[in-house]
Order: sequence, then structure tokens, then C-alpha cells
Amino acid sequence: MKNVLEVIKSRRSVFPASYTGGEINRDDLEEILDAARWAPNHKKTEPWRYRVLQGAALERLGAFLMSEFERSEKKKPTLKIRKLAEKMEQASAIVLIFMNRDEKESVPEWEEIAATSMSVQNMWLATCAMGYGAYWSSPKSFADMSNLNELQVQDRERFLGFFFVGTIDDNEIEMPERLSVNEIAHFLS
Repeated sequence: MKNVLEVIKSRRSVFPASYTGGEINRDDLEEILDAARWAPNHKKTEPWRYRVLQGAALERLGAFLMSEFERSEKKKPTLKIRKLAEKMEQASAIVLIFMNRDEKESVPEWEEIAATSMSVQNMWLATCAMGYGAYWSSPKSFADMSNLNELQVQDRERFLGFFFVGTIDDNEIEMPERLSVNEIAHFLS
């Protein structure tokens, strides 16, 4: 088992084209989501909300995105949008990321978004530690996820993106260069 720093250093974006198409069982998905719920959050608002899609739901998501593009842009889906729909089907699962704004607005919205982002990072680290590939894709501006009825998006929920998860052959992914600690931090005494 890797220690926490090793997992952090080995976490990478692994895109759907690299997924093998294997299934991820529900227990593993629940463990990934369990990691998500332990993120820090101010005033314990726990703003993260997730919808997990697998199997035929991934096909429906792809079709929905194409129809949303056509609805909002008033034109047929482009090659890029069709490829996005195909990418949905390459994943073993997609976790839709939502930030649920605290009803009392007891903390600034940016803190709720930051807490949700930390929750996603926890998921990402868990998927990496479990040997899966994952990546977070930003939301598409044309896609109003509240139009996908089966998601039952609540009024205070804001869609923040897609978290793709897939099985991979090899967990050895090239490590990119990073700035040194001395390049990113200044120590004051």
C-alpha cells in the first residue's frame, strides 16, 4: 500500500481513451465516494453532491449532451460534441459533480466550491490508490444538467463537471516536471 504522499505524487489525469472498458463494482465506487465525504468544509456544510452514472446511463448522458448542444446552439452537434458523447461511453463510470449551496449562505460561495473541489481531490486520490484512472472535465457551457430529468437536480445545486473513472492496464503513468518547493514557496521567519 502506498503512503499518502506517494498517492498524491502518482495521481494523474487518465483520459477515457486509455480506459480498458472494465467494470468498476459498486463497493469500489462507494469507497471512492466515502473518501469524497471526508473533505474539509467550513461550518460543516458538506456542499458536495454526486450522481453516479454507469452502463446505459452513460449512453443517455451522451445523447442528452448532443441534444442540449442542438437546443442551445440551434445547430447540429459538431464532431467535437459527438466525440464527447463517445467519450462518455468509454468510461466505466462518470460521477457528475454538484455543489449544493448552503441554504443559509453561512459561508461564501467560493468556499463551498473549494470544499467540493477538495472532495473531488479525495475521490481522485482514492481512485489512484485503487488502481483506476480518472479525470475531471469542466462542464460544457451549453449543457444545463437540470434538463436531464432523471438526475433530479435541486434548486441550490450547481453543476461543476464530470469525473470520469475507468479501469486501466497500467498504473505507471509518466510523471510530469513540477516546480520545486523553493520556486512556489517563500519561507519567512
